[in-house]
Amino acid sequence: MKGIFGVRAMARVAISMMLHGRLKSLGTLLGVVFAVVLSNQQIGTFLGLLDKNVMFVENTRADLWIVPPSTTTLQAGKPLATAVLFRARTTPGVQWAEPLLYGSATVTRPGGGSEQVTLVGTHAPRMAGGPWNVVAGEPAALLRPDTMFFEDSQREKLGGLNLGSAREVNGRRVVVGGFTWGLLPFGPSYAFAGFDTARQLLKRPSDQVDFVLLGVAPGEQPEAVRDRLQREIPGAMVLTRPQFSSLIVRTLLTGSAIGISFGTSTFFGLLVGFVVVSLSMFSAVIDNIREFGTLKAVGATNGDLTVLLLVQSLLYALSGSLIGLALVCQLAVVARSPNLALILPPPLLAGTVVVMILLCITASSLALLRLRSLEPAMVFR
Repeated sequence: MKGIFGVRAMARVAISMMLHGRLKSLGTLLGVVFAVVLSNQQIGTFLGLLDKNVMFVENTRADLWIVPPSTTTLQAGKPLATAVLFRARTTPGVQWAEPLLYGSATVTRPGGGSEQVTLVGTHAPRMAGGPWNVVAGEPAALLRPDTMFFEDSQREKLGGLNLGSAREVNGRRVVVGGFTWGLLPFGPSYAFAGFDTARQLLKRPSDQVDFVLLGVAPGEQPEAVRDRLQREIPGAMVLTRPQFSSLIVRTLLTGSAIGISFGTSTFFGLLVGFVVVSLSMFSAVIDNIREFGTLKAVGATNGDLTVLLLVQSLLYALSGSLIGLALVCQLAVVARSPNLALILPPPLLAGTVVVMILLCITASSLALLRLRSLEPAMVFR
């Protein structure tokens, strides 16, 4: 049924009713804010954890990766023969190909005890495998024998490291040449060494590497070069950088409970927000039932009342989303650390507003069911 009061008139009534019942309006608003903060905090943490697992692949300056067969995560598996590297360098469409060593190493602390690091052997002068996020020292320092870069946030844990400090790594003395920041995957922090130094520390034979990183020549498509390489090297897997990242994420989601855990928390955050908003709006309708009856008695139709509730829903959703997103963005800044960072991409923030609008409209529809059965004559009883 077409309304007779118009959208503007019903919008003014909607705002007046919200201001009149300030406590209930505040409760409804807090329900939306709670849902926004909790759901975004959970999703942001989830994306941060995923980023920890793919940051190495995403930050290497490589278009393609050659990895051992059956590789699903960034872990050293069956080594590749250096013949794979040489074959890749002669394949049309490949601009450059560099070896990468990747494995576990033990750092002995001066006061006793030891700590594990994930040692990356990067090949000069390109150093496509890192380091990145360098906060002290120059990557060129890795050209010196027995020199390594460590994670800045782990300095105290590794015995109070400073530039020039000496440590024993896998039984060999090395010197600290620089520090990175935030390179903490799920496992031990990343540490970087020149290729030859890493080979000695990891005790890798001279005819073996863990991975091969490749750059595609200008004008070439990574997918086409990948297919060409796969035909040339059938005993290994050739992946584009996005492919490798997606494979790692897919393995993490299917091989662990991380997706279920964070998905459940996000769902319950939205559910609690929905329940709070639904109860608040339904309660507001019950408390103002005579006012709604009066509106119907003077000619307001169900369409008019639908506009009224929709306006209230949009106001709650938009204001609650803006407050909640401001809070969660501030939380992301405060909580940012090398161990974990909340990742809140713009599509997530925009999607939050849309979800909250739908949530509030759905909640208001429950209150609308009560209004549809409302008899105008009740105001005269």
